[in-house]
Amino acid sequence: MDQVADTIDWDVLSDDELDAMERKIAAKYMQKFPIGIIAWGFTNTLVWLALWPLVLMDILPLWIAFPIAVLNVTLAYLPSHDAQHSIIARRGQPLRWLNELLGHVSLIPFATPFRYLRHTHMEHHNHANDPDLDPDYDVHASDRLNFFRKHLTKMQPGHTGEEDRYSEALVRTGRSNLMIEAVVVRTLYMLVLYGLALTGYAIEAALLWWIPMHIAQVYIPYYLSWKPHHPGSATGRYKDTEAFRSHLGNVGSSGMQYHVIHHLYPRIPLMDTPAAYRELRPILERKGCNLRGL
Repeated sequence: MDQVADTIDWDVLSDDELDAMERKIAAKYMQKFPIGIIAWGFTNTLVWLALWPLVLMDILPLWIAFPIAVLNVTLAYLPSHDAQHSIIARRGQPLRWLNELLGHVSLIPFATPFRYLRHTHMEHHNHANDPDLDPDYDVHASDRLNFFRKHLTKMQPGHTGEEDRYSEALVRTGRSNLMIEAVVVRTLYMLVLYGLALTGYAIEAALLWWIPMHIAQVYIPYYLSWKPHHPGSATGRYKDTEAFRSHLGNVGSSGMQYHVIHHLYPRIPLMDTPAAYRELRPILERKGCNLRGL
């Protein structure tokens, strides 16, 4: 923790003083430029794209490329997540083009359009844990086992659920046009898979994209939605998100141990949330956040 914070007697501060200190600490981290996430987003997509010619030309064995592809697709969402919150640059700022480019490019392996995810994610922030308005509410489950059972069931052909909530959120907010983008991108994804299968590359298509997508579509909802919001029954600024200690550590959980910081201050870059958490922890404890001993 910051040396100055170590000298503070937090228990003697009034609520107004705690609020002021919280804002001061958060402002320091919101001013940081997220060079790490920018490098992550572009590099991750380039590595994934490079796997295709390397594998199809028999330069790289498929058994080596497969786990790399799983990592690429699983890691594709978070750079766009920072871009969704305009952390690189807000509308009207000089680097706005970089913010938007990162959002689009980083999601290529994940085969989902940036604007679709941005708008539905903003609705999640506006209505976290609201059973009627939170597009991610369907991710809630009583425990880990039920999450996996419920989520794997939703992934089966013909099942409806989470996508309907996203569609409902878009219609409710007057952005139903974004559903067209989602349909177009997912159709292109399927056409690429079918094309590769028809030309004799079905195994390559499955191991470089189809199976990694299925793994990512379990991992991402687990760590980015279920775990930090569980049990998902509370609403309010200091109650709708919780800290947690992951068995896979901060890297293995994609930094989501500190997701409570993101919901409090969405413009703090992902890579700075651990440091912000450590400095804000005494305040969050006094605000009633459930930090689960982290």
